[in-house]
Amino acid sequence: MHVGTEVVGAIGSGFVVLVAVVHTDTDEDVHALVDKVVHLRVFNDHEGKMNRSLLDVAGSVLVVSQFTLAGEVRKGRRPSFSSAAEPAYAARMVDEVVTAFSDRGVNVATGRFGAMMSVQLVNDGPVTFVIDVDDGSVLASAR
Repeated sequence: MHVGTEVVGAIGSGFVVLVAVVHTDTDEDVHALVDKVVHLRVFNDHEGKMNRSLLDVAGSVLVVSQFTLAGEVRKGRRPSFSSAAEPAYAARMVDEVVTAFSDRGVNVATGRFGAMMSVQLVNDGPVTFVIDVDDGSVLASAR
């Protein structure tokens, strides 16, 4: 990940976690998200089955603050970001995400909060998830 020409974060095998913080997010939401991510069994085992977690494969996480994921596009043609957290609160919560991954023994790299970043990734297989958390619980997805 680059800010201008400077590399600010890079990982090998693992996850790119795009984090959108909304004004109702709590520390409990952070821990529910991180627990889900580190224990998802989406890495292949020796038989090629998705059966290993980030912790099992000693993978890393690149945490990228991405407030635009909080954008609402149901009405009109212009996204509304009214549910996105204020920058100071969002920065603190993204730092909490980073700390929570680190506390679980995961190598973490980050971007730079509020900066225009260029993120490059190699998606190794068809594995992309949207994880929405509220009141300390992962929500069921309607997708």
